[in-house]
Amino acid sequence: MEAGNITTVTFVLLGLSSNPQIQALLFVLFLGIYLLTILGNLAMLLVTRADSHLHTPMYFFLSHLSFLDAFYSSVIVPKLLENLLSKWKTVSSVECFTQISLVIFSGATETCLLSVMAYDRFQAVCHPLLYVVAMNKKLCTGLVVASWVIGVGTSLVNSILLAQQNFCGPNLVRSFACELPPVLLLTCSDPYVSVASNLTTMAVLGLGTFVLLLGSYTRIIMTALGINSATGRRKIFSTCSSHLLVITNFYGSGVIRYMTPASGSVLEQVLSMQYSVVTPLLNPLIYSLKNQEVKAALRRVLARKPRLTL
Repeated sequence: MEAGNITTVTFVLLGLSSNPQIQALLFVLFLGIYLLTILGNLAMLLVTRADSHLHTPMYFFLSHLSFLDAFYSSVIVPKLLENLLSKWKTVSSVECFTQISLVIFSGATETCLLSVMAYDRFQAVCHPLLYVVAMNKKLCTGLVVASWVIGVGTSLVNSILLAQQNFCGPNLVRSFACELPPVLLLTCSDPYVSVASNLTTMAVLGLGTFVLLLGSYTRIIMTALGINSATGRRKIFSTCSSHLLVITNFYGSGVIRYMTPASGSVLEQVLSMQYSVVTPLLNPLIYSLKNQEVKAALRRVLARKPRLTL
């Protein structure tokens, strides 16, 4: 077959199953997950904005994470639902290329936001007297903007390099979505530059930010253990455990998926499902169920009586 670059070929998403009955069940399952994800993250976003008690750096960052999770899920799940109902699983080169770009953007941005949130907790626990000064509005805004800019830059670099590759077919993507690792398997040109760029991205953003996370939480744990008050220790661990659960869900699957050679295995699809579908669903639940401040704010928002205006 004649070689073509990513702008001139069509891809086929093999998806999760070819059995029509299983596809129908999966459609119902993922539709429910998607609706819960959007509702959960929008609720978290609205509560953090509407309640003045949550107008702090921690919840400012959390509101951006909630928006990003809703966006991330919307990049993956609607196309997954469409393919589950469609007889033909083809996806145009523009659609596939766009999805790859947005997945990289979402993953890179979320990695940076999680690191920023860890730094915020480090300042709050280890330097409480200087916290308000250190985490001022200008710095918080700058950290969020930097996270989004890094996400855009990472996406552009990796996407542009991928666009230089040639694809000879058959372009069967062994996944439920267009992502960099399974699409790179289909290239018939030397993917060295794209692979090197992907590994560099994971080394800098993945492992690099993980070191920052590990350092921040090591200091937080040491500080917490040095507190005499059991109530104080419990409050610190309760707040930080939510963040650690989110990090484990996201990093545990994402880093393994992008740092290991792609083979199209079932495990790889499970890992992709973990960070792109499951994690955005769990994040608002983790932060709301384990956070007394969020639950109290939600009760206050729901208790408000709507004002009638003439």
